[in-house]
Amino acid sequence: MNEHALPFHVTAQQIRIFNAVCRHKSYTNAAEELDLSQPAVSVQVKRIEDNNEIKLVEFIGKKLFLTPAGEKMCQVCDNILQQLQDLNENIKSEQTVVKGELKIAMVTPAKYFIPYVLKAFLNKYPEVHPNITVVNRRRILGELKNNQYHLSIMGRVPPELQMDAYPFFKNELVVVAPPTYKPPIKGQIPIVELADEKFMTREVGSGIRIAAEELFSQKGIRLQPYMELGSTEATKQAVMAGLGLAVVPRQAVRIEAKYDHLKILDVEGFPLNRDWYVAKPKDKVMLPPAQAFMDFLKEVDINRLLAMSDTR
Repeated sequence: MNEHALPFHVTAQQIRIFNAVCRHKSYTNAAEELDLSQPAVSVQVKRIEDNNEIKLVEFIGKKLFLTPAGEKMCQVCDNILQQLQDLNENIKSEQTVVKGELKIAMVTPAKYFIPYVLKAFLNKYPEVHPNITVVNRRRILGELKNNQYHLSIMGRVPPELQMDAYPFFKNELVVVAPPTYKPPIKGQIPIVELADEKFMTREVGSGIRIAAEELFSQKGIRLQPYMELGSTEATKQAVMAGLGLAVVPRQAVRIEAKYDHLKILDVEGFPLNRDWYVAKPKDKVMLPPAQAFMDFLKEVDINRLLAMSDTR
């Protein structure tokens, strides 16, 4: 092979034109098929010949014939157009069939209900392969900027990021205590009564911590963390160990509360209702698995899925 050979110069439009000329053996009929003028077809064939210093067609009398180079060119054009057609069909098929990877980032409290949603979703779309990353809020904000995920699940959508977000589930935050905890009064506990309690909290920047601090602040109370923990699971375990109280999602403690491993307190202002959001970067192309999962979140009864799972 000559390493210094010049490349063959031809455009996609010229390939289509020459393919039509090959099939019709006529500039006039090729022009009618392509909705072009006969001179336009003739000019484009001549440009292919001149740009590549070859002869593709010849006229004997008034009849068009392909030269040997033209015959080879005709075969190549057929192959290229068939490959483009196959590519187009494959791409369209991939855009309609719900299968392939689904990359989701979610903040840690979502792990207490999203797996049950995923199970129901995969029953419907078994060819989807989820790739789930569980991170704290601070990390998810950084990674979303790098377009690493198809979708993200979070309680607060950061306004500084350009995101399309849709609420799909109510997140009830509750105050939990060890099973041996004795409330200061009977009935509903005024929030001011908890001002001196030892509270386990998430790290600074956590959506749960922000929501709890806002509510306490409205009552003139500054929530002083006794201990900061990096996950909802660690917070829950600390409460069960008797280290203090905490504000956590109800979904995260439904099993423990059911079997009296901890208790949910009746506190003024609680449960604190927040929305869970499914979000994607603005203008991001939604692949079928991501679009199907977003639609599924909007229609599924998550509370029913959780109730069906609580058989332990």
